[in-house]
Amino acid sequence: MQQLESSLKTALQTAAQVVFGLEIPAASLTLQPTRKEFAGSFTLVTFPLTKAFGKGPEQIGQALGEWLKAHEPRVSGYNVVKGFLNLEIADAEWLAVFEQLRAQPATAPVGTDGGPQNVVVEYSSPNTNKPLHLGHLRNNFLGYSVAEILKATGATVTKANLVNDRGIHICKSMIAYQHFGHGETPEQAGMKGDHLAGKYYVLFEKHYREEIRQLEAEGVTPDIAKKSAPLMTEAQQMLQAWEAGEPAVKALWSQMNGWVYEGFDETYKNIGVDFDQYYYESETYLLGKERVEEGLEKGVFFKKENGSVWVDLQAEGLDEKLLLRADGTSVYITQDLGTAELKYQDFGYDSSIYVIADEQNYHMQVLQATLKKLGKPYADAIHHLSYGMVDLPSGKMKSREGTVVDADELVRDVVAAAKAATLEKGKTEGLSDEELEELYHMLGLGALKYYLLKVDPKKRMLFNPEESVSLEGDTGPFIQYSYTRTASIGRKAAEMGIDTTGELGDISALQSSETELIQELARYSGVVATAARTLSPAVVAQYCYELARAYNRMFVQVPFFGETDEAKRRLRLALSARVGEQIKASLGLLGIQVPERM
Repeated sequence: MQQLESSLKTALQTAAQVVFGLEIPAASLTLQPTRKEFAGSFTLVTFPLTKAFGKGPEQIGQALGEWLKAHEPRVSGYNVVKGFLNLEIADAEWLAVFEQLRAQPATAPVGTDGGPQNVVVEYSSPNTNKPLHLGHLRNNFLGYSVAEILKATGATVTKANLVNDRGIHICKSMIAYQHFGHGETPEQAGMKGDHLAGKYYVLFEKHYREEIRQLEAEGVTPDIAKKSAPLMTEAQQMLQAWEAGEPAVKALWSQMNGWVYEGFDETYKNIGVDFDQYYYESETYLLGKERVEEGLEKGVFFKKENGSVWVDLQAEGLDEKLLLRADGTSVYITQDLGTAELKYQDFGYDSSIYVIADEQNYHMQVLQATLKKLGKPYADAIHHLSYGMVDLPSGKMKSREGTVVDADELVRDVVAAAKAATLEKGKTEGLSDEELEELYHMLGLGALKYYLLKVDPKKRMLFNPEESVSLEGDTGPFIQYSYTRTASIGRKAAEMGIDTTGELGDISALQSSETELIQELARYSGVVATAARTLSPAVVAQYCYELARAYNRMFVQVPFFGETDEAKRRLRLALSARVGEQIKASLGLLGIQVPERM
């Protein structure tokens, strides 16, 4: 596709030289896909050329189009719509493009113009005081997909998970467990370990709010009540004891975190995401403290009278930021300083991508600015993939109030919906019970991942449960079904002894649906390059949908096995096979699997 565009630009430069006597640099000639309602494959916008050519945009289009049709064999026709020259490409050229595509596997690395080659993508970053919820699912799916897209460009990518396993929020669950747990275990409670920890986090907040109300009723001001409530005081004391290494506190912390990790591992396996490297804040915060000391020695950080340590970022358009509390305990930014350095020591990245919700935009600006203050060589390599939060029709999710959409429960729901929809269609014959369960999980998870990834990451999104589990329209299962259609055709071709990988033979003309499908197949490398540059899996998701639609249009418009012309039949079967490979590869970049039958 890129070679064809380059050839067309060269031909346009020649046309401009011959017709208008002007040399036009290729960079000023922008070709874009022709809109569906007009004939053509590539469109040249002629408005920018009017000043140099001294002609109107339509005159320019007509003159260039006439010359190309007469002298450029790749161009079979043209039409001009105002300032847009739409070029129709000869069928022979599209067949040549398809042959080039067939010469390499669908999963071959996609070349890009520059871009980072050694990347760490940090995502998930759960807290060990609660299970994963809907917001975490968007984070995990985004991070995994971005990593796979970057891999597809040939980059070396490390998937990292920074576990938030320490801090005041963790101590809240621990304090509540000490008060109300009575020694129960996940087995005794019949709960996953992460759900058990989350139960006590919610209990802490419930009893903490009751203490605040009681103090306010006794005449204590709201601010003082929040700080002096007994449970909060205990949590703060526990955090200090943890950092001091108090054995009993460390033992409880290890026990509860162990339960949570088992729960996380089960969820990660179930949703199909993985990691190459784990980091733990309980380890990175110590290095972060060393960086704070380094900043004090360099004079780029300062201490206040109460002993707390700060960095002044007002010159950077930010503010003063706390780096270390007065009691010596660390805050989020402390361990983030340590983690950034550890990742650089381990992988020497030229890009470190943080998949973090846009609520942390300011925090990420502070992190980068603080590292620059310290003169760290990796400060400029930090990139925040800021994504919009996921809202519910009823409002914002709140973990401490127990109003989140639980990830495990949501996955169960979409799998159940996929099962119901599949059984309703009655197309499950020939599959064992085990194969059916695998199919339902594949379809349900495909529906959920596609729903969350088809929206541009930067956009805040509303999660509509009913819409998310729909298996029709612009959905993951529609694309998965399109793949199974190609697989079915491939099996039948094999049974008939037809080789879909051999030479196509002599084909005199293409149907419009065949041309459109080849164009869609040829767009793949550009789509992946764009998705990698913008860090947007939504670009790939949209491509998957457009490719599936183009394939289904061809499927209903031209015969496959009923075609009497052997060359045409071979072409259509080869196209179908390549579409299957391309859908599988494209959905794979989104972390979505494809079933062979459904």
